[in-house]
Amino acid sequence: MTGTARAFWLDSPGRGVIREVRLPEPGPDEVLVRTLFSGVSRGTETLVFGGRVPESQYGTMRAPFQEGDFPGPVKYGYLNVGVVEAGPGDLVGRTVFCLYPHQTRYVVPAAAVTPVTPAVPAGRAVLAGTVETAVNALWDAAPLVGDRIAVVGGGMVGCSVAALLARFPGVRVQLVDADPDRAEVADALGVGFASPADALGGLDLVVHASASEEGLARSMELLRPEGTVLELSWYGDRRVALPLGEAFHSRRLTLRSSQVGTVSPARAATRTYADRLALALDLLTDPALDALVTGESSFGELPNIMPELASGEIPALCHRIRYAGDDD
Repeated sequence: MTGTARAFWLDSPGRGVIREVRLPEPGPDEVLVRTLFSGVSRGTETLVFGGRVPESQYGTMRAPFQEGDFPGPVKYGYLNVGVVEAGPGDLVGRTVFCLYPHQTRYVVPAAAVTPVTPAVPAGRAVLAGTVETAVNALWDAAPLVGDRIAVVGGGMVGCSVAALLARFPGVRVQLVDADPDRAEVADALGVGFASPADALGGLDLVVHASASEEGLARSMELLRPEGTVLELSWYGDRRVALPLGEAFHSRRLTLRSSQVGTVSPARAATRTYADRLALALDLLTDPALDALVTGESSFGELPNIMPELASGEIPALCHRIRYAGDDD
């Protein structure tokens, strides 16, 4: 038998536990992966941890290898980097990324893992799922050379979008956040920074990722006539009010959504989910993206760390979980 592993479960909203799980023997088209790192996305994962997934979104919000159901008990997560210990010969020994929860070892179909290029450190590769979201968002947004753009919300997704926009020629990018500490992250990513009150206006495009009503309203204020806000925030079970009176119609503003669950219609005919993830991993060769990893804990500490991440006591972007010494 392959043996056992340990997995992090949300036992009930606000309470995480580590459980022992039995692993199946990998089949001919499966791999056994030993986890090196996983990442906690403060946005979606903390909503799940707090039991704030609306019942209408239970199906949409399922992670690829989720076990259990919302609001709990549930095993949830999707940023996992490990080493293949058994499986097809061309994968054994390779570092891979997988959309798998926080678990010391696991068995999945070989097609579910994506090899990580040696140019990307394993600890940085946990960002692949978030950079993939940013790739999809920019396929939706379709920025043009020379555009004036703001990213409102300097969380993990917003910073990933800003980092990719910084590579566009002639584009002026400003990261907008109420937390002045995000200025240091913006500088590391090569983009400007402003508080909401001081942000530059007259913008062609605003990418909103603050998950706040105030941030979305400010995003609309920053647009030029006929400008677009691309909404990346997910609000869980919260209602959001918008100022759709005033000058919304006279300025012919556009508000559109983007969600990583489907490949952007702009690329759906020519790109697969695997293509999108492989591109995200290639983009992670940029060491500037290390600025998005703002803390690290051991796997054994995860039940105590998650409440602090959910409450904001630990003000993380991506909080990385290391597994050295935690494998079975």
